[in-house]
Amino acid sequence: MDLVWILFLSVLYPYAAGQGVYAPANAQIVHSGQACVVKDDNMSERIYTIREGDMLVLQCLVKGHPRPQVRWTKTAGSASDKFQETSIFNETLRIERIQRVQGGRYYCKAENGVGVPAIKSIRVDVQYLDKPILTVHQTISDVRGSYYQEKTVFLRCTVNSNPPARFIWRRNYVSIEQSKDNGVDIYEPLYTQGETKVLKLKNLRPQDFANYTCQVSVRNVCDIPDSEVTFQLTSATSPPSLRLSVNETLVVDPGTDVTMSCDVTGGEPVPTVLWSRFPAPLPPWAQARGSTLSLRRVTPRDAGFYSCTAVNNVGNPAKRTVNLIVRVLRNITFQITPDSNKDSETIQMGRDLKLSCHVDAQPQDKVSYSWYKNSAPVQPSESLILLRSDPDMAPGTSSLEIIDMKFRDQATYSCVARFPGSSVPELRVDVNITQSSVTPPVLTVPPGGSMVTVSEGKGAELVCLVDGKPRPPVLWSRADKDLPMPSGENLVETKEGRLRLDNVTRNMSGSYRCQTAQYNGLNIKRREALVQLNVQFPPIVDPVFQDVRSKLFQRLPLRCSVLKANPARIEQATWLLNGRRLPGGVVLPEASEYVIGTLSTGNNGTYECRISNSAGSTSCVFSVSARAYSPEFYYDTPTPIYTLRTSRNYTYDLQWTQREPNAVDKIIGYWISVTQIQKRQTVLSKQITVKEPQKGSLLSYKIQDLRIPLSYEVRLTPITTYGLGDSATRNIQYSEAFNYPGPLAERVCGFEDDRMCGFTQDQNDKFDWIRQNNLTQNPKRSANTGPIKDRSNTDEGYYMYIEASSPRVQGDNARLISPIYNVTVSKGAVRSRTPYCISFYYHMHGKHIGSLNVMLRGRSFGGTGPPVWSLSGSQGNSWKQANVTVSPSGPFQVVFEGVRGSGFEGDIAIDDVSVTKGRCKQDNPISNTAVLPGRASELLPLPLGALLACSLFSALLLSR
Repeated sequence: MDLVWILFLSVLYPYAAGQGVYAPANAQIVHSGQACVVKDDNMSERIYTIREGDMLVLQCLVKGHPRPQVRWTKTAGSASDKFQETSIFNETLRIERIQRVQGGRYYCKAENGVGVPAIKSIRVDVQYLDKPILTVHQTISDVRGSYYQEKTVFLRCTVNSNPPARFIWRRNYVSIEQSKDNGVDIYEPLYTQGETKVLKLKNLRPQDFANYTCQVSVRNVCDIPDSEVTFQLTSATSPPSLRLSVNETLVVDPGTDVTMSCDVTGGEPVPTVLWSRFPAPLPPWAQARGSTLSLRRVTPRDAGFYSCTAVNNVGNPAKRTVNLIVRVLRNITFQITPDSNKDSETIQMGRDLKLSCHVDAQPQDKVSYSWYKNSAPVQPSESLILLRSDPDMAPGTSSLEIIDMKFRDQATYSCVARFPGSSVPELRVDVNITQSSVTPPVLTVPPGGSMVTVSEGKGAELVCLVDGKPRPPVLWSRADKDLPMPSGENLVETKEGRLRLDNVTRNMSGSYRCQTAQYNGLNIKRREALVQLNVQFPPIVDPVFQDVRSKLFQRLPLRCSVLKANPARIEQATWLLNGRRLPGGVVLPEASEYVIGTLSTGNNGTYECRISNSAGSTSCVFSVSARAYSPEFYYDTPTPIYTLRTSRNYTYDLQWTQREPNAVDKIIGYWISVTQIQKRQTVLSKQITVKEPQKGSLLSYKIQDLRIPLSYEVRLTPITTYGLGDSATRNIQYSEAFNYPGPLAERVCGFEDDRMCGFTQDQNDKFDWIRQNNLTQNPKRSANTGPIKDRSNTDEGYYMYIEASSPRVQGDNARLISPIYNVTVSKGAVRSRTPYCISFYYHMHGKHIGSLNVMLRGRSFGGTGPPVWSLSGSQGNSWKQANVTVSPSGPFQVVFEGVRGSGFEGDIAIDDVSVTKGRCKQDNPISNTAVLPGRASELLPLPLGALLACSLFSALLLSR
């Protein structure tokens, strides 16, 4: 965790001390998770650097009263990812495995309705390094015969990275230096995607045929290792070439097994062949084996453009594409067009007539149409003209024109569509042409059917009756503003002209258009009609619910307004109190009113105004009471928890404001109830007296004798002459991150919460320290070793210990690392440096006890020096104190190392750790004065006063 970032946050918001008022929201963004570094840029913006795939954790620490609501948004990087609004205090934004597209600027917005919202931002910079790609190229003019003999060759190395990568070229694993080899040139080309370096080999020499390695590095930022790729350049190096085993357009029947091959005909190194499909991906059932792709029992959904691509990173990839078409015939339709020159709508002798046939097919241009007259093939003549593709119709339409229709032309005509030589079944449609068999359609709406009225939620049927020979389908659409049909489609076809709508809503109200279709009927002017759908619904009222608070003995009017209804007429308005009907109430055209003459304890309750029309009823609900609103706990107190070090107790300074205190009668006190959460045991329940609350004034009460580290639920209820008001609850959790308001010398870490004061486990040791107390320890633990209770001898108190049982073996170590303690960098002699005292309690009981070592680790180089304190062997079954004076040369961390002894009876424990400025008052007999190893110039100077502030705020931030 970055120290400058922590110290910036250590200046907390001011303590209200009973004088608080409603305060606007304020916010800060802090981080935990796996950041590489957090720094400021030239614009004083905070930049959070993280490796791709690591966990991003951002926390919005807010203050303000009432408690602010938090919302996260993101801009820049990818396209404005949004995070849902939430009401969780100190909202944490967590991305488990962050990707590069998720980098950008993240905003935390906190608002509580007082003043303007608080907005803070932090920029997230995602670091990554892809594996480089090395390709070999040669100018086109140089490509003749043997591809790379005595020619100029370009080796191009491309990589995507953040930050920009550094390139190193090697020939046969020896670095290439341009200044020492006139045959090479290394440069960065223009207009390339990603980062690219080119190694130019000018007029190939024998020594140029070798292994070339491109190594890329981001200088170990975020511990990202270097990456490299190697290519072997030989005299046989050549680009890939392919030969396709099938035609570029492949038409097959459904159910056919298809095998496509792209044979590699050239390329060194041997190319790799990959298959793809456009516009969809390869079917899941496709089997690609090298250059061969197999599809079993293809269906129309398998159609598409299949491409094979051969790549060997030499020159351009070779690519071949096959357009796979699966034959399909479906949905054959016909049209009858009377003599269009005479603008006719009926069949008449002596006039022209055209019959058209269309089928939806794939491929459309391979469809063969055949026409039959009374089952005999039509023979083209001067009076019967066949059009294989009618230019006046949709593509793929065949027509039969009858010129100057005679009596002999009245017959049954058949159109048959098929794929020649295919197993796809043919489709056929028959049309009987006589003067009596073909009549224009008539579209009518039945009497009373032009307006259909239905209640919301019911079903409705819209009807347009159609007649004519042949009878065409009826198409339905919305007539209002191009709205889609309820099904989402623009057109809905019905054979009988009946449109069924289920579970209608008010949004379906409006005009619906019915019209005859031109296919499967006469190709003439469409017949149309309109049907109006009227959906009735109960009144929409305001308010749906309202919480009404008032002083006793006041006049209180209630009003229920009608915003919208169908039908609009109010048939009835009924007022009820707690389910009982009330007399009176004024009914207006757009509302209903009821006046409570005098509010008393007898007429508090739930008032309901039930407003009805012919479609149903809806209610306005009013919760009327003289109860006081709930208090609002104050969350901005910087040190609400502190301990009394003479005991295992702590005190909590409960602070709150009263919501709308003047809305009801005077608040004369509060009832407070405190319950221990784990045991559900009430430890305090009484009435407390405070000054009369004013809007925004801060009230407080000290809750004493709370046991460390137990948690409690506090319930606070205002009291008026009416009685008890609404309650508010909050949980009190003991937190060492806010521990001890006294001098720095009194700050001690007892590991009483799971944040462990910012201590962390070392990732490079053999096993971990364990946090436990008497209540959580294993009942089958090893006897005759380890403490039973913590240093204060309480069941609830925690301590840290190492478990020496299997699978641990002798010599295994566990390391616990403190937060960073910032001290001013000192380059002088040891005796001129400021001393600090490391104090802790240890428990080393058991015949197999190993060693307990205390070491220091410098912030800049990360290593540990020799032990500044060490003890081995059993020291008796009791807690003992150790004090170690050290003189660090710069910022440091304390490392507690437990080493497992020869057997399982070797548990070691520590408790109550502190680091304070100054020499220890009574050094432990085996304590040492230690100097932090390392170069002082590597350490960052920070004020001495930030020593333990940093530690405690580190713990705070890690815990959030």
